[in-house]
Formats: sequence, structure tokens, C-alpha cells
Amino acid sequence: MYDPPEPAEILAAAANLLRTELIPALPPEQAFKARVLANALSLVQRQLSADPSVAADVHACLATLTRSAGDGDGPMLEAALSAQIEEGDRSLGDLDLLEYLWRSTLGKIAVDQPRYASFLAETGRDRD
Repeated sequence: MYDPPEPAEILAAAANLLRTELIPALPPEQAFKARVLANALSLVQRQLSADPSVAADVHACLATLTRSAGDGDGPMLEAALSAQIEEGDRSLGDLDLLEYLWRSTLGKIAVDQPRYASFLAETGRDRD
């Protein structure tokens, strides 16, 4: 939909510029703030670049778990799941619940902390 460069590419370039050229030239206090900014830009870039099939898979798993047939957005379905847990309809012995928690956690880590050692080992990405 966008003409090149894509928004994610622009964010990646901005974060790279901050890290490679601007941060080294700044005094420590401003360098810290610039690193925070670079990290925020990188996070948004990863969110834009995330595989939509992962989110769709997690949403489908959540919809099945809450018996909603896919109706509703993520926060609404998560609230329904929380209510099921609170009412005792779901517990950590529930394999479907554990599967959802695992998939959603891996999906979030893939965006938030993609270089997290345990995530890399679990997904086999440390062998790439």
C-alpha cells in the first residue's frame, strides 16, 4: 500500500541513525534518552513488521478457548478468559489454556524482546 520505503523501514533507519551516529556524539544524559528513543522506534518497527498470521493464530486459539467463535477483539476475549479463570471454569491443568498462554507469550516476546536467549533457544532461532 505504501510507496518505498515502508514505514517499518523508515523507523529502522531512524533507530540506526540514532544508534550509530547521534548517540555516540551526545553527552551521557542525552545519550541515554536517545537510546530509549531508538529502542522505542525499534519496537514500533517490529510491531509493524510482525507476521500477522501469528496474531491471527493466537486470536483463533483465544476465541476457541472462550467459545466465542471468533467474535470480539482481543481485549474482550481476554476479559472473557479472565472471567472463566476467576469463576474456576479454567485452570492451569487445562491444556488448551496452557497452549494459548504459550502461543501468546511467544508472540509477544517475538516483538518485545526478539533476542531474548530463552526465546531464541525455544524457537530454534539461535541456530539461524
